[in-house]
Amino acid sequence: MIVSTKGRYALRVMVYLAQHGQEDYIPLKEIAETEGISQKYLESIMTVLSKADFVDAVHGKGGGYRLNRSPDGYTVGGILKLTEGSLATVSCTSQGPAACSRSTCCQTLPMWERLDRMIDEFFEGITLGDLLRENQ
Repeated sequence: MIVSTKGRYALRVMVYLAQHGQEDYIPLKEIAETEGISQKYLESIMTVLSKADFVDAVHGKGGGYRLNRSPDGYTVGGILKLTEGSLATVSCTSQGPAACSRSTCCQTLPMWERLDRMIDEFFEGITLGDLLRENQ
């Protein structure tokens, strides 16, 4: 499993917003400049986060983005799954057993499924709040 730039940037942006609380809207330009992310690329990421109700967005003068719940209300797993689509390590676990003709006799499938569960439990066990506390 390789987390793409989209997933990594989304996580960085969410941490940045978590550092700034839930009161003020942070302009996209500020986030892009501070995090060193292309504003155009960041717009596409923020659209995904906004449509999934991970952030509140206000357009126009004085607008920007902010978290709409406590940093402890967001898991790293939730953010990565939203932006990556899946955290599966191999295609047969991301597409389900029906997608593989060998799923009924595959001796390695249980291992891959166990690894996927471990990864999911790991990322679902970390919140934005945890990340903030670790870096204080």
